[in-house]
Amino acid sequence: MTMQTGACSFQKDGHLFSNRQIMAMLLPLMAEQLLITMMGMVNTFMVAHVGSYAISAVSLVDSVNVLVIQAFYALGAGGTIVCAQYLGQGKVRRAVHGAEQTLFIVTLISLVTAAVFIVFDRPILRLIFGTVDQDVFAASRTYLFFSALSYPFIALYDSGSSVFRAQERTGFPMAMSALANVVNILGNVLLVLWLDFGVGGAAVSTLFARALCAFLVLYRLSQERPDQKITVKHYFRIRPCAPLIKKILHIGIPSGIENGMFQFGKLAIQSSISTLGVTAMAAQAMAANFENFNGIAGIGVGIGLMTVTGQCLGAGRKEEAVYYVKKFCVIAEVAIVASCLLLFVLARPIVTLSGMEPESIDQFLFLLTMITVIKPLIWVFSFVPAYGLRAAGDVKFAMIVSCLSMWLCRVTLTVFLIRCVGMGPEAAWIGMFSDWAIRGIIFGWRFVSRKWLNFQVV
Repeated sequence: MTMQTGACSFQKDGHLFSNRQIMAMLLPLMAEQLLITMMGMVNTFMVAHVGSYAISAVSLVDSVNVLVIQAFYALGAGGTIVCAQYLGQGKVRRAVHGAEQTLFIVTLISLVTAAVFIVFDRPILRLIFGTVDQDVFAASRTYLFFSALSYPFIALYDSGSSVFRAQERTGFPMAMSALANVVNILGNVLLVLWLDFGVGGAAVSTLFARALCAFLVLYRLSQERPDQKITVKHYFRIRPCAPLIKKILHIGIPSGIENGMFQFGKLAIQSSISTLGVTAMAAQAMAANFENFNGIAGIGVGIGLMTVTGQCLGAGRKEEAVYYVKKFCVIAEVAIVASCLLLFVLARPIVTLSGMEPESIDQFLFLLTMITVIKPLIWVFSFVPAYGLRAAGDVKFAMIVSCLSMWLCRVTLTVFLIRCVGMGPEAAWIGMFSDWAIRGIIFGWRFVSRKWLNFQVV
């Protein structure tokens, strides 16, 4: 039973969302993020039998892909927050208009990005990775070309899914991610294992999977359904609306810069890792994949927090927003602990089946042990409260803190430990842990100060 108050429906206990509603939203989000991450891991595992150069090539280009995907996701998140706040105010028509503008601007940016990466692939790879083995470089060019072709489809999927998330409808994007993984796995089996197309086969498989899911998301978004408040029709008739695009970009650009600097920092670290040889690169690549995987459920919780906080603040319920940030931090901690333990148990059989060299496996397991012990202690406070800050419009503070912490702690310390002290790939994780710790302290202070509640999005 609910009580009607203004534009929003409140639970009998006074909260906007019941525990059942929260879990119904979060579980698909967690699963979706895990499935998205699995696409990169599947490609890495499938090309492992080709050799360490193939693992390194896929890992290097996926570092670039993650940079681009996170930028699109951040722009889509701007649309999620705008739409969620309009829905919190009961302004459905404005939410629909916000969804249209999100699709328009994210797609436009993705087309430009794809063109740049296709035309300037050689200098981009040289700039980011410096001098690498020629086999690695040639395979990287192939993988980057097909990856760039998929960027517009990633953007369409992300922006369309962001509209569903603003309505708390997270099940359909999760189903599409599951479908994408099935298609990608089948494509890898056919093109990589059977036809022996190597890195190119893995890239083509992923391109097809992303294109299929983008079209399905757009089709579903255009269908009128009783449980779907926002419906977008006549995609080719959408025209830009500068004031609304400005609102979306006001959230999306700082978040995109933050994610971009985060990924650039990882690439700078990867450049130092590449000086340690192919064995260390393969171990680091696999460790990075596992770390992404065991943290992705927590990221799903943060994404759900943006929707919940956005609707609370749209309805003018600031104390409710504070309550949910705390609640979602607890949920994220449980998710992180469970994910870390599960991946640690499964690590050795997975990498053994992948065909990875024994020396790389030993280095990888050492790195994963460090991650499993330390990540549950400091990760949640360094990431989850920031999602609440962004949903409130406090995006510049989150961007500045994240960028400074990344470059001053993670990148600088890692480069120093590798190039000056002579440490191995574990240096990257020491730098990362220091970044998480500093960031968590600052974001915790910002949350407690409540200054983030003074911002306004719509």
